Amino acid sequence: MTIEIFDPPMCCPGGMCGPVIDPALLDVNEAILKVKKESDAQVKIERYMLTQQSTKFLQNPEILELLRSQGTLALPVTAVNGKVVKKKIYPSYSELQSYIAENRNAK
Repeated sequence: MTIEIFDPPMCCPGGMCGPVIDPALLDVNEAILKVKKESDAQVKIERYMLTQQSTKFLQNPEILELLRSQGTLALPVTAVNGKVVKKKIYPSYSELQSYIAENRNAK
């Protein structure tokens, strides 16, 4: 299972720089770390930055279409196994857990 988070353009990797850090970035970072610690190796969570990993954005047809139609305002976008499940806001810890549970139940 793969959860991918497509980040909007940021000043630095992870957006954790500058004098004011966006609390949403702190929250998603903590949620990802917690889920990675709790879950097995079957769950992979990746974050991609538009300015540094643009090919990842181009490889997913749904992400590419969102960028064409809404521009970077659609970001951040969360995809589970390649399918978009959330737009314009980062997933919470409980949402990440639910994506994992749904994936396990689907098997």
